[in-house]
Amino acid sequence: MRSRFFFTNTLTMILGIGISMLLSGCIRNYITLFPQPGPVKENVVDGSGEDKVLLLDIAGVISEEKPDGLIEKPDMVARIKEELKKAEGDKAVKAIVLRINSPGGTVTASDIIYHEISAFKERTGRKVIASIGDVGASGGYYIAMAADRVLAHPTAVTGSIGVILLHVNLQGLMEKVGIGAEAIKSGAHKDMGIPTKPLAPEDRELFQSMINSMYDRFLQVVSQGRKGLAAERIKTLADGRIYTAPQAKEAGLIDDIGYLDQAIDLAKSEAGIKQAKVILYSQPSAYNNNIYSQAVQKEENPFATWGVDPKRLLQGGAPKFLYLWMP
Repeated sequence: MRSRFFFTNTLTMILGIGISMLLSGCIRNYITLFPQPGPVKENVVDGSGEDKVLLLDIAGVISEEKPDGLIEKPDMVARIKEELKKAEGDKAVKAIVLRINSPGGTVTASDIIYHEISAFKERTGRKVIASIGDVGASGGYYIAMAADRVLAHPTAVTGSIGVILLHVNLQGLMEKVGIGAEAIKSGAHKDMGIPTKPLAPEDRELFQSMINSMYDRFLQVVSQGRKGLAAERIKTLADGRIYTAPQAKEAGLIDDIGYLDQAIDLAKSEAGIKQAKVILYSQPSAYNNNIYSQAVQKEENPFATWGVDPKRLLQGGAPKFLYLWMP
């Protein structure tokens, strides 16, 4: 009985000291409630041999915004840059398969990722194959144009070549609840696109001219990626519509229809190798055990597909230019 009493008191004392040290900050560097961010690690999910094929995920809405959550994670652009750098430093990585499942996203994030993949190919001479899964539309298709070959799952949706600007007008709602807003500005167009008033005709024209410029850039990227298509044909196809995989193949927007394992086999063939380990780069806490494992989590905000963050609508959220399919 006495030994139990002694043990209980001792344990209570140790816990008390530990809690006091934690609250005072003495051991904050040694105790963490959640895994901390760190360099990505390699996970073998299939195959064998010395050579490697990297699966690089482009999943969810393409953006430079960091994912929400208790565990800090890099944004999509930073993650892809990190993975490309790691692959470039590993001579055993002979090819990359872009595993695309995205409706697109912001214009700039899509363009940066396209640029980084294109630069990787130019520096290394390694092959890149795009494998479109459920959706590879707009910005997702834009990024696929950096690949040497593009395959789409038999039930995939792709295309949606174009630009969209979503302007949310909250004026009517604000009037109903008795809220007014007034902008003090240095120029006539300084408040163009704010959500507290409708778009003025002249502001609409300015936005349209910007969208036309971004649309022309999209057409140039498709022209470089689909060299067999004439510019006029691309423009006819690029009216914003989506295509099924068979429609996209018939139109020349993709090279073939196939599953992810077929894209991996094609990557090996293009790289001139017969066998290889298929790898993913992921955070240390992730678990991946086959080619369909995901290295990243998708966007949890249900409004993200429309480029809308409800938390920011009333905080002066500016409209975004998007390469995005938004049904």
